[in-house]
Amino acid sequence: MIKVKVFTFSPIQENTYVLYNEHKKAIVIDPGCYFPAEQEQLLQFIESTGLEVVQLLNTHCHLDHVFGNKWVYETFKTPLCIHPDEEPMLKLAPLSGEKWGLPFENYNGPIQYLHPGDTILLGNDALKVIFAPGHSPASICFYSEFESFVIGGDVLFRESIGRTDLPGGNHEQLLKSIREQLFTLPNDVKVYPGHGLTTTIGHEKRHNPFLQ
Repeated sequence: MIKVKVFTFSPIQENTYVLYNEHKKAIVIDPGCYFPAEQEQLLQFIESTGLEVVQLLNTHCHLDHVFGNKWVYETFKTPLCIHPDEEPMLKLAPLSGEKWGLPFENYNGPIQYLHPGDTILLGNDALKVIFAPGHSPASICFYSEFESFVIGGDVLFRESIGRTDLPGGNHEQLLKSIREQLFTLPNDVKVYPGHGLTTTIGHEKRHNPFLQ
């Protein structure tokens, strides 16, 4: 059974996720911890819960989702896993940080690539990689069929969608990704977004103004 812990970090208010199971194995997704106090908050939770971090994943590589990559890697020795077409976004992130007045040290460790349909294992639990570009060139989501949730990054929000005015964004492609990749999931699937409150697939089908 996978438990989901969410932290909201940085001035951009990004949702960082820790997924963990009864065997105390954990995955960190989109570490947005920018300030040392945020890094300490994440570390205290992991240590106090007795977790072993075994993977580091990014849904996509915009700056607010990668602030903490370097720190997580250096702390837990977990190589970064991303879609290969997000690597240019990762390299661009420090420049975006300077533009937004949020300079940071970028991740420069080993990279492992994830592809659509891949399965990420956390003990006996599985996450399926869903390809959902549009907000960024190669956004991916992580779907737990058994636990009925998806870590969606900035693809789909509660009654909203990810912005598409950043480099590599494409509005029509994003809508297509949501309709064909996420709206085909069961209505009761909980969506954990990159910003804001959780929602469900069914709620967004009924109430999301961008997809009516």
